[in-house]
Amino acid sequence: MSLFARDRADGGQPVRHPAELLPTVEDLEDFVGHRPRGTLAVVMTMGALHEGHATLIRTARERAGKKGTVVVTVFVNPLQFGAGEDLDRYPRTLDADLLLAAEAGADAVFGPSVDEVYPGGEPQVRITAGPMGELLEGASRPGHFDGMLTVVAKLLHLTKPHLAFFGQKDAQQLALIRRMVRDLNFPVEIVGVPTVREGDGLALSSRNRYLSAEERQTALALSRALFAARDRLAAEEALRARAAALPGAQGRAENRAEALSRLGEARAAADAHAVAQASEGRGAGAVRAAARAVLDDAAKAQPPLTLDYLALVDPADFTEVADDHDGEAILAVAARVGSTRLIDNLPLTFGATK
Repeated sequence: MSLFARDRADGGQPVRHPAELLPTVEDLEDFVGHRPRGTLAVVMTMGALHEGHATLIRTARERAGKKGTVVVTVFVNPLQFGAGEDLDRYPRTLDADLLLAAEAGADAVFGPSVDEVYPGGEPQVRITAGPMGELLEGASRPGHFDGMLTVVAKLLHLTKPHLAFFGQKDAQQLALIRRMVRDLNFPVEIVGVPTVREGDGLALSSRNRYLSAEERQTALALSRALFAARDRLAAEEALRARAAALPGAQGRAENRAEALSRLGEARAAADAHAVAQASEGRGAGAVRAAARAVLDDAAKAQPPLTLDYLALVDPADFTEVADDHDGEAILAVAARVGSTRLIDNLPLTFGATK
């Protein structure tokens, strides 16, 4: 019977069984060495598990199958916390994590101490994130990605998985892990899992628990900004497709705007002319502006949102895309509300109607 199955107590109520805890590297190696044959999947976390983590674990269980094994790692990695960040107050809820992990489909949780992972102190040799690791989150949190990649590399070596699952909410982290695995020939498939959101749109995060009720209302601006940008892009793509379908509408952006005018869409035509002046009719500038407007309003709220960055980037290297960009992009945002720093992002596709 799997460890996440439920038995019945005398009163007929389900009994919750925690996943097996593996507190040491020796325990982990013994577990991995004696597990049944089949796919081994790992989900790496810093604990304080929530529904977003549960989604990762369920996805891992589905991919691993009934004959496979799912291991969750719970480790608050000090290497990826900078001076003044929340290492000491980062929530640690191991007992609850063991229950959630089991119910979501995990067979075991590797929950080591800092001394177990870094015997003898912080490692002298580390993974360097390179140029991509100096952008956005890396610029705001120097050294963060070096610490993250170092522990991910170590955990991949220790768990030896076939599959490793990470959330797309941490899009830059996911991109860097994929690059590390490719560049350094790790024998593992990295699987990205879409962001899980609460009913009001806020991306699930262990840090959400720090927000007061008033701060949470302000924090909703992050997802609203992303959705406003997505909706603006969808409208731009739809209008471009309609304009392109009219006779004489091929060619320059000004011609597309004139075609929209013939459709009687004066406001849309004005928008198209404005975008044409800035970027030859492409939508990147307008998409950025739509998101920025929501964030600017939130900066005037009480309590206010303090923007760290808003960036529309190429998923391959996280550099800003040009205004005439076609193809995949990621709109990423980071901001602080009160003492809590939050991030969010949304994948977008430009030129989908061509």
